[in-house]
Amino acid sequence: MLYLVSTPIGNLGDMSLRAIETLKAVDYIVSEDTRKTGFLLKHFEIQKPQISFREDNEQRVLPRVMSLLSGGMDIAMVTDAGTPSVSDPGFVLVRSALAENIAISAIPGPTALITALVLSGLPVHSFTFRGFGPRKPGARKRWMAVDADSPHTLIFYESPHRLQAFLKDALEVYGERPAAVANDLTKKFETMYRGSLSELVMRFETENILGEYAVVIGGKETK
Repeated sequence: MLYLVSTPIGNLGDMSLRAIETLKAVDYIVSEDTRKTGFLLKHFEIQKPQISFREDNEQRVLPRVMSLLSGGMDIAMVTDAGTPSVSDPGFVLVRSALAENIAISAIPGPTALITALVLSGLPVHSFTFRGFGPRKPGARKRWMAVDADSPHTLIFYESPHRLQAFLKDALEVYGERPAAVANDLTKKFETMYRGSLSELVMRFETENILGEYAVVIGGKETK
């Protein structure tokens, strides 16, 4: 069986008992980053062989993982943080397992997009998750424009070195809207920045930008 195991997005205290039990029980752990997963396993006193499975090697490693699953091995997949397949590796393996009628189970847990959404103060009843956008400004603006008229709350992920450019593009594409930027979620220095897009653009002109960010933007005509 293939298990998709959610892991903490920052605070190790968010690791579920079921996730720990699953990682202890499987034969192999497929990891986005074996070094980071190694720290997690050591913390919870888990000793299991790991198989590196990243976006840049998943096609090469996939046959080995599928062979193990077909041979009756139980395998858990984890990513650096959060839920596998959500802006992380996992989709290719899931599709391959389903095609071979291999049983799959998900061990739910933390995910940054939901945590950021509920802390944002913006409407939560209907939302659209877009993940990471294109790196180049022109492509990013066109990508954003797909949801320009959407009434749903929008959720994005962004890296520190592109955050300011992302916010400026969002202001240009969407116009003035309420928004929130989340950083270091579940960690000691968790921070939520709330305000209009123009206010957040100004805020991050002087703010120290480190770590990964989740950006939540109100839908069109959100009050």
